[in-house]
This record gives sequence, C-alpha cells and structure tokens, in this order.
Amino acid sequence: MLSINDFSQMCRLSPQTLRFYHSEGLLVPDHVNEQTGYRYYEFAQVETAMLVMALRGAGMSVRLVRRALDAPDTVLDLLRQHEAELRSERLAQDEALRDARELFTADRRTRQGTAPAVTAVSKALPPSDAQDGDVLDKDIAHALAAADEVGRAVAECGAAVAGSPWMTWSADAEGRRAPLAHNLAWMVVVPVHADGGVPAGLPEGMDLRHLPEREERSMTLPGRGSMAKYSTAIGHLYTPPDAPDGLFPDSGSLRYILHPESLEVAMTLYPLDRLPGADEDDGGAEAPSA
Repeated sequence: MLSINDFSQMCRLSPQTLRFYHSEGLLVPDHVNEQTGYRYYEFAQVETAMLVMALRGAGMSVRLVRRALDAPDTVLDLLRQHEAELRSERLAQDEALRDARELFTADRRTRQGTAPAVTAVSKALPPSDAQDGDVLDKDIAHALAAADEVGRAVAECGAAVAGSPWMTWSADAEGRRAPLAHNLAWMVVVPVHADGGVPAGLPEGMDLRHLPEREERSMTLPGRGSMAKYSTAIGHLYTPPDAPDGLFPDSGSLRYILHPESLEVAMTLYPLDRLPGADEDDGGAEAPSA
C-alpha cells in the first residue's frame, strides 16, 4: 500500500489533485481508513494515474476522462472529437486575437463625404427569429443569403452587381418606419450597374430603387460584425447639436454595409431643417417614380 503522499510523489500529482480525482471517481484509493480518513493506493494504480494525466494533459474534461476510463474502446473516438473541438476553439481564439489587435490599432474616427447616386435592387428580409445577443448574426446571415439571391436575379436580367450590398430598415406599406425602439424588419439592397439600361423583369419581391447623390457619415470597425460594434458605430455617427457643418444624421437612412472582414455603418446627413419626417420613405433607397 502507498500513502497518499508516497503516491503523490510517485505520480507527480499533488494530494489536493488526488483528493479531487477521488471525489470525481477518476482515481479512487484502494483503501480509506475510516478512523483517520487517510487514503491508500495500490502500486498498480500508478498506471491508472498515468492514463488520467495523459487525458487531462490533452485538455479533456473530467467528464470525458471518466467516460474514457469506463469504456476504453471509445478513447480514440473521444480523442478525435476532443481534437476537433480544440481546433475549433483555437480558430475562434485566433480570430478574437486578431479582432482585439485590430480594434485597438484601428482608426475609429468617423468619415464624411459625398456618396454618388446609385441604382440598386432591394429585397425585404424575413422577420428575425434570433434571440438577444445573436440578433445581428442572424440578420446578417439572412441578408447575405438574400443578397446572393438578388445577385443571381440581376445577372439573369442581363445586369451586374456593382459593389457591396447593405442592410437598411424596411418601410411599411405606406412608406413609414416604426421608431427604432421597435423590432424593425430589414431589407437588403444590392447596387447594380445601370449601363445599357436598368434590370427589367425582376422576380416578385425585388424592387428597383435609386439613391440620389447624398452626404454621408460612416464608421468602419475591423473584424466580424457584432451588436456591440454596431451600437458603437451608431453612437459615433451622431454629433452634438452644435456640429460645425450644421448637418445631422438621419437614423432612418442607416446603411449596414456587408463587408466580409469588417463592419461599416453609414447614415445620410441633412441640414436640421431638411431632416426627413417620419412619414417619408427614403428607406436607404428612393423608389423610382412610375
């Protein structure tokens, strides 16, 4: 019999760790003195300790180690599953490291300039079924899928996509938007080349729109989009009422441009006396007249 101290030195496992493994059923002592509570181990249990150390050293949870010890024939499958999870976690960690590095070195100032007139095709997105923190992720996924659908339809009409698509607020049937506190539906807008005429024969649910030349303020943050980045960008797009240029962003014209490696949000700027009313529909895009 080996005392817990002797077994600890032989296996290079602290007594505290051995007590923990005992409580978790991974390495149960051969004998426990009922009067003193001292634990004693058999020499053959060194091999079990070696296996536990190998699996724990590979990063396996106590639950998985217990499964491996209970069913040794499943160990290789468990290790393959664990390795795949580790690789996925490592990729996520690498992305988070890049994101953090880029965020702290990026120019987080807003930009302002004149955006050219654009012809575009829009499609309403289905109401999001996302919950809490994944709202934006789900909306972006819907928008990217819809943008691909619009791109294929535009190509079939003999036109071509002219740049990055964006998300903007959908308007109701009367062209009015709900307040931002409401859960608004999005639509995706895809710019198209208008040379030789605009696309004709678009599928039902896709509308041709024209954006006139306009003054915009925008902000870009590196990395994947998130609700925190989105909210940060919106906060930076607003300026105090005494802004020197006298121009103010219209939240209803918000454009979330869908870049693969960054988040960009833009708003149209108007003089205070020309801010669109709640019943106006520019929807991030102006519908053509009949």
